[in-house]
Amino acid sequence: MSYDYHIGVDYHKAYSHIVVQDTGGKTLRSGRVRNDRRSLAGFLSPFAANAHAVLEATRNWTVMFDWLDELCDEVVLAHPLKVKAIADAKIKTDKIDATILSHLLRADLIPAAHAPSLRAREARSALRERMFYVRLRTMVKNRIVTLFDRYPEERAKLKPLTDLFGTAGRKQLAEVAVSELDRIQVDRSLALIGDLNTRIKESEATIKAQSKGNANVRRLKTLPGIGEFFARLIDAEIDDIGRFRSAGKLAAYAGLVPSTYSSGGKTFHGRIIKQGNKWLRWAFVEAVAPAVATDPDLKAYYERLKATKGTNPAKVATARRLLTIAFQLLRDGRSYERRGARPEGRSQQSRLS
Repeated sequence: MSYDYHIGVDYHKAYSHIVVQDTGGKTLRSGRVRNDRRSLAGFLSPFAANAHAVLEATRNWTVMFDWLDELCDEVVLAHPLKVKAIADAKIKTDKIDATILSHLLRADLIPAAHAPSLRAREARSALRERMFYVRLRTMVKNRIVTLFDRYPEERAKLKPLTDLFGTAGRKQLAEVAVSELDRIQVDRSLALIGDLNTRIKESEATIKAQSKGNANVRRLKTLPGIGEFFARLIDAEIDDIGRFRSAGKLAAYAGLVPSTYSSGGKTFHGRIIKQGNKWLRWAFVEAVAPAVATDPDLKAYYERLKATKGTNPAKVATARRLLTIAFQLLRDGRSYERRGARPEGRSQQSRLS
């Protein structure tokens, strides 16, 4: 589709610089606009008909994207690193950045990034909240463990426990003789852990309510190693399986493909690429351990690779296999069925993990 106006937006926290060009590349309007719906609509009102716009996928891009989507016929989300690779400028200003985006949009050269649906955005936000609280809880726990490391003789009296912060573990921690100041800090940290546990349970309830009746989550939970949390995370990060032509494309998106160096007719494959969706990569890699513990086929595959290539390559390859199976389940709309077993239609894990 051809458009009359091409709008480049350099988005910042408080304001944006916007450049509007016609089909010949002539700048019709350029200026700084305060970031609110009314100011944006006023700036673009003469050019909103038959127009498309572009902005980079920077921090909180969704705010400007939704405003532009109300005003323009099409909004394109640009991949920041790829835009830089195509049109890096020695002199960098907001006006230049917006102008470059407008030129690339007019020439149909924008390296587009996927703009997640509203459903996926909300799911990701809820999942990120839970991960944030879990990360905070881990930091607090590590701080307590570090504090008790200053009392090696007292620590030696502790009975080894699987969960040092469970009921039995907390009872032991309360009996360790430490200084008065350290005891105050430990008690505060334990209280904070209790509060974080409450917040984690509340965020889990939000996640469950959001994905209730989600067929994709139900199918993903039948995959070995994938519990409630990872099923919801994978579904939210993929968003629409139809945008990937093959499992290989999905693996590249997740960063579960090897880096490749080719020169002089020789090709070398190295470690997995550093780019890609880190959340998908993390989910499938973390799912390997419980998967090989419950599924004989995946265990045999993992052990065979481990014996020849080592632990880490075997883990990554098994994560890639899990991703490939997940792709097939979502593409075909079916549940995982272990070879030689009846389909269970239920998750290997019953709780958020």
